[in-house]
Amino acid sequence: MSYVIPLLVGGFLLAKGRRLSDPLNHRVIPHVEALAWTGVVLCVAGLAFCIWARFTLGRNWSGVVTLKGGHELVVHGPYALVRHPIYTGLLTMFVATVIVLGHVAGIVAAPFVFVSIWIKLRHEEKLMLKQFPKEYAAYQQRVKRIIPFIL
Repeated sequence: MSYVIPLLVGGFLLAKGRRLSDPLNHRVIPHVEALAWTGVVLCVAGLAFCIWARFTLGRNWSGVVTLKGGHELVVHGPYALVRHPIYTGLLTMFVATVIVLGHVAGIVAAPFVFVSIWIKLRHEEKLMLKQFPKEYAAYQQRVKRIIPFIL
């Protein structure tokens, strides 16, 4: 549960950024129509990626880090691109929102949200390595965590 606090801080900063005092409420990303549409496209793409990943996981999905009875290691669909595609989609939506809102608070919030997700995914990976030691270790060697080919 150590991931909850940075997530709450990041969410608060993003949601309340325009109502906070300077410099947090200062807009640093200009409100340009092309950027706004880029944000919309990124947000929809992130959401679609999350939904695809959720349906691919099927009954293996859980909102909390746990193993289900008969848990399977899923490595197809979006899981062939990244090990944590739901987090990839959520981060994409978060960054899209930061771009559209454009204030300092959103930019400050981004590392908090990233750290939160990183903490949770490391916990998930420890559990998966315990359950599928050889298979998950091989999967880790083949597929990056949240950004294809990079991270």
